[in-house]
Amino acid sequence: MEDLLSALRHTLGDAHVLTASGDTAAYLTDRHGRLHGRALAVIRPADTVQVAAVVRLCRAHRTPIVPQGGNTGLMGGATPDPSGRAVLLSLGRLNRIRAIDPDNDTITAEAGVVLAQLQDAAHEAGRLFPLSLGAEGSCTIGGNLGTNAGGTQVLRYGNMRDLALGLEVVTADGEIWDGLRGLRKDNTGYALRDLFIGSEGTLGIITAATLKLYPLPAVQYSALLAFDCIRDAIAFLSQARAGFGAALTAFEVISDTALGLVTRHVPEQAIPLTPGRAWYALIELSDSEGEAHARARFEAVVGQAIEDGLVADATVAESLAQSQALWALRDQALGVAQQRDGGNLKHDISLPVSRIPDFLAATAAALQRHFPGVRPVAFGHLGDGNLHYNVSHAPESTPAALFADEAAINELVHDSVHAHGGSISAEHGIGQRKRGALLRYKSPVELALMRRLKQAFDPLGLLNPGKVLPDSPTEISP
Repeated sequence: MEDLLSALRHTLGDAHVLTASGDTAAYLTDRHGRLHGRALAVIRPADTVQVAAVVRLCRAHRTPIVPQGGNTGLMGGATPDPSGRAVLLSLGRLNRIRAIDPDNDTITAEAGVVLAQLQDAAHEAGRLFPLSLGAEGSCTIGGNLGTNAGGTQVLRYGNMRDLALGLEVVTADGEIWDGLRGLRKDNTGYALRDLFIGSEGTLGIITAATLKLYPLPAVQYSALLAFDCIRDAIAFLSQARAGFGAALTAFEVISDTALGLVTRHVPEQAIPLTPGRAWYALIELSDSEGEAHARARFEAVVGQAIEDGLVADATVAESLAQSQALWALRDQALGVAQQRDGGNLKHDISLPVSRIPDFLAATAAALQRHFPGVRPVAFGHLGDGNLHYNVSHAPESTPAALFADEAAINELVHDSVHAHGGSISAEHGIGQRKRGALLRYKSPVELALMRRLKQAFDPLGLLNPGKVLPDSPTEISP
């Protein structure tokens, strides 16, 4: 492989072909430190032309390529295997905003642009890019597209597939497909864009994208509500959709168990409602007519829900600082509390909203039968049916004991998701951690079609091998 390394250095420069362990270590471990890989080298191309040159070199040497953005994924999709055969291709240097077109409401950005930087660029142009994630300060646009990220505002704006109009992609042959068209209507054949989005770098390497922008709202109005049961929260969601219309941009639910972890482990986080209710919801209105209009709509809709007995308690953010504190509860404090509690088993799932109460009851009961004392920690995007259903260890037990039962707990949760008409991955992708589970929940027809796509786009199997598709019908453990 010295010939390949020499050619890569000649193409990129010595400083951007990393082989020393001290230089590569940060790239080879997943975000939670549970997956560790090795690589022949970490390479850092500067632009799309260099990415294409790298792919051609690796193809000639039959060397696998693992693309990586901000390395914030939770499924190991950007972590190489332990063999050390692959080249890890970091897209961090492709970090330019290429164009902003306010009249067309589009922004064109390279794959290594950090999400928060893209949000800021849009804001400076008087526009909104609505994707919002807890990791937005470090995740990148290429990774967001590769996993079809969702976030807190999918209810109004959709996920990344809905926000992307065009892509630039380097194919497995090292060719460049320039599909950066800012068109909302382009009915000229197969939607190649949609195949690459969500494929986690297994069909091609996304190097840039043209994305939708929206007008900045005049005001964003946040509130925290309390409910006595999840069915009340779902009933209020229907009322809120009817009462607020498109102004309802977020509807995030947090279980009492999840909020209890915050109270215990993050005491500095203010919680402006009295604890003890079963569920809480953080909602956001994006109003184009100003704060007085937003407040009047909120008081009318929520006031009626309180009279109807659906909403048990409510508090409204009276300032930007209070709104930011409410969202810090959802975006930061929940994650910190779970870490301080000792970690947990994470399940990123989606269900028909109407089936969520039955799923929660059935899954909690099954967990207690088979793993007494474990604690479901549920929260997430109720508006689009996406729950983060995490499982923490029993209070008298340890995280190590929980992780020893990981495969069985994952199977139990995923079986329940499947039985209730849901999906085992809503927005985090499959990566390497869930690929075996696809054999259990995808039909043979679906898997065969996916394998045909992979074979057509990447016949040598060099793009992100070991991700998304299971290798054999015997690999069934989640």
